[in-house]
Parts: sequence; C-alpha cells; structure tokens
Amino acid sequence: MPVIAWKPPSSARVARIRAGLRALYGVPTAKPHGRPLDELILTVLSQSTNDRNRDVAFLALRERFSDWAAVRDAPLVEVEAAIRPGGISKVKSVRIQQILVAIGDPLSLDWLADEPLQQAREYLCALPGVGRKTAACVLLFSFGMREVPVDTHVSRVATRLALLRPGAPFHEQHDELLALTPPGAELELHLNMLRHGRRTCHARAPECASCGLARMCPKVGLSRAPD
Repeated sequence: MPVIAWKPPSSARVARIRAGLRALYGVPTAKPHGRPLDELILTVLSQSTNDRNRDVAFLALRERFSDWAAVRDAPLVEVEAAIRPGGISKVKSVRIQQILVAIGDPLSLDWLADEPLQQAREYLCALPGVGRKTAACVLLFSFGMREVPVDTHVSRVATRLALLRPGAPFHEQHDELLALTPPGAELELHLNMLRHGRRTCHARAPECASCGLARMCPKVGLSRAPD
C-alpha cells in the first residue's frame, strides 16, 4: 500500500467522512442510561472478548450477586466463576474487585454526572486498570459527556482514513479524535466507525473493493492525498 504523508484533517474532510458513515450506517442515537458503575464493569468485561460473551458474563454476575457490594465482598473464586464465559476471568475478577474496593462507600459513581469532564476522566483513570477508553465509555454512555472512546476498531478506521496520525499512542488518539469531532456527534462517530471496523475495515483483510468509503481512503489509493 502507498505511504501517505499525514497532516491533520480539515473540518471539510471530517464532515465528508461523517456523511459517508451516515450513508452506510445511519445516525445512531441512544440516551445516556445513567448507570455508570454498570457501564464500568461491563467495559472491563468487554476486554479481549466479543459482545455476546461480555453480555453473558455481565448477566451471570448480576444474577449471582445481589448488588455490586456483594461482588466486592465475595470470595474471588466466586466472582471468577460467574464471569468465566467472558474470558480472561482470572484477571478480570481481580480487576473488578480492586475497582469496587477503590471506589469505597458509598459504592456509586453517580456523582460524576456533576463533575467537569476533565475531573471525571481523571478520577476514572486513577481506578485500578482503568484506561482512557474505559473512562470514555463510562462518561459517554452513562452521562452523554463529550468523549469518543477509541478501541482497536475505531483506531484502525480513523488511522486508515488519515483522521489520526499513524502510530499515535492511544492517549493522543483520544485527544485528537475528540478535538475533530463536532460537538454532539461523539456517539454517532464512535458507533459508526466501530461498525465500519467490524463489518468492512478488518484488521487483516479489509474489504476495500466493496467499501463505501474507499474514495476517501488514502490506503486504497483511489483518491488523492487527504485535504
């Protein structure tokens, strides 16, 4: 594939890519659900597994224990057994209990809704094993705060479309993608790039010939260098 010299995208290019994604996947909408602790644990369970296994593990955890305090105080082996369908259960069970202990009493993250974005993000990222992507999921999906979670799919799609600098670390990718996202489009851009990464722009064998964004993608070689 050709090597493309990268420069930050113009707002017009971002708008064209956003419109292209909308044409393919529509405009996703979802109201903030207001359950930040649920979202935090769900996102931990999502690591290195698919959505189905994540959801099975989460439901098993909620069915086995009465509340998050019970998960925190349970023998570790019981938590691990409950989330085993989600994979990497030995690591995730330890992490979940460490997070719940670190939050303390009251065992709630509802108060984050009233915090400025930066302070809320810093608090979450200080919890054991919680990084920028996990924090972004909690803030966006729970409260509708201005965050764009960058997972491997979003990172791959945004980098191939020259929205992000090739090889940029994830903290830079989060900052840059958030900066170029129009206010109010955070959920839309995240979900549509996630869908595109899962359905078309695969890591090893991207379906470039049938990609609806091919003419905007420097990697395909069908367009001029990005403006």
